[in-house]
Amino acid sequence: MTLEIRRALGAADPSTRLAAALAAGTEPDEDFPRPLVRRCAVEPDFYVRDMLTWALTRHPSAVTVPLLRAELDAPVAQARSQALHTLSKIGDPRTADAVTPALLTDTDDEVARTAWRTAAALWPERRHERLAAILATQFGRGGLAMHRSLSRAFVMLDEAGEWAVHGAHRSADPAVRAHAAATERLMADPESSFTVDGL
Repeated sequence: MTLEIRRALGAADPSTRLAAALAAGTEPDEDFPRPLVRRCAVEPDFYVRDMLTWALTRHPSAVTVPLLRAELDAPVAQARSQALHTLSKIGDPRTADAVTPALLTDTDDEVARTAWRTAAALWPERRHERLAAILATQFGRGGLAMHRSLSRAFVMLDEAGEWAVHGAHRSADPAVRAHAAATERLMADPESSFTVDGL
């Protein structure tokens, strides 16, 4: 059965791959984490990727975390973003150091967005001001989805991020100032709709 599941993870039919990932998480086995991590890097279907992540969280973190850490240096952007996403789902604060400044400023938007969310969840409170300083360098980056993701990370940081947001108001870049203003509004009311002037 283990071999069948591993083979099914690479099947052409996404429903077959989804079922295989579900089976791997339902009955964890020491042979599953490595092929699950490998599949995360190339899986095109969102729902299958989500199931792969769930399956990995069902295995011992002592096995999965080293594999995921290794993926953070992978040349394939999806490998990095999925590894970050899975680490956030595992939620072990001891993995906080894996979310490096390089990942927080990654040139790939999806990697950076995932790193922002993961760092805000995993970095210890004593390092939140340092994290806010790094995140502040990303104000104005990308379109509305990117802006929203960064602002949501600042909401998670709460008071520790306020000074960085205030500082961005003094930027010479109008896109940075507009994004900072939108972030400030969201921090004041996290349930409000997110809008950025000019976008």
